[in-house]
Amino acid sequence: MTIFEEIEQYVKRNEGNDNDALVLLEDEIREGISLYWETAARILDGSGTRLLDPPEGFFALRNNFFSGLFLYSFHRAGIARERRVLYAAVNQCIRGMVTGCDNLMDDEYKKTLDTDLPEEGTRFRSVLDIMVSDRVLFDILARAMPGEQEKVRDASAISLRALVRSGAQEAGEQAGTGPILPPEEVLRTVHHFKTGLLFQSPWAIPAFLEKLPEGSVSAMTQVLYAIGMGCQILDDMVDLPTDLHNRRHNYIVSLIYHELGNAGRNRLDALTASNRLDGVDILSDFPEAKAAAGKKSRQFLETGLMTLFEPRHQFLVEPAIDFFAKRIGAALIRL
Repeated sequence: MTIFEEIEQYVKRNEGNDNDALVLLEDEIREGISLYWETAARILDGSGTRLLDPPEGFFALRNNFFSGLFLYSFHRAGIARERRVLYAAVNQCIRGMVTGCDNLMDDEYKKTLDTDLPEEGTRFRSVLDIMVSDRVLFDILARAMPGEQEKVRDASAISLRALVRSGAQEAGEQAGTGPILPPEEVLRTVHHFKTGLLFQSPWAIPAFLEKLPEGSVSAMTQVLYAIGMGCQILDDMVDLPTDLHNRRHNYIVSLIYHELGNAGRNRLDALTASNRLDGVDILSDFPEAKAAAGKKSRQFLETGLMTLFEPRHQFLVEPAIDFFAKRIGAALIRL
């Protein structure tokens, strides 16, 4: 049974419970993303580019699970429903900007907005997603806080700072990296910025605007950080051949070089020198590194999810880990 089937059954059993974050989750996602979409349509009106109707399933939890986790964390921290919906829309803006930037750097197109622009114009589609998402962010904050222009400007700037810290790490790897860092240093100095802080970015604006109990913000940002780090290690396992080819920091490469001794290092050097990276299951050639990376990823994910989910929702921990593995492409990796 998938995590979404588990949630669907739970919601049916607890329908009408307005104090249950899981029962409210999909409706609040729909409201937040609808606010984003409707604001984007209004901003684009008269530009010569038309925003189309959202594609089928666009608002479904199964297509917005990471956003759902962030929204769940707002509920756990005690943020009121109206503000949770606002921050769900804010998060969709962040998602649009991050996805647009990733598209440009990776020369691909994962859709955020659906417009009548030619399908071939993927680079400009990404640019448009970034520009529109940035303007939607400012617009919905301004409407939520009329007469508080300075606070709106500050909140907008805070969101940018949160994203730049992560993006700067990506930029630093574009030309390749230097020496292969030890595994813990990769986590501390690379993945910390690349993904750990990125998973905390949806909290940048709520932490600034909300008056919450002491410790509630840090508790939620810490669990999201852990989830992000666990997902990044899974991503490293999937991207091992690409990262080797492009000389990018990779946790598994670091494990091989620094923990498998000369034999592991020489084996990987020979494989890299032969240019036999495409279509080769490199990860399976290094079962010790594969097992160590899987264990580390699971530690991060379990720590984050078991703290994020309240006791009545602990049944979601294992299905969530399974979802991450499948979404990232590591479904066959034993965690």
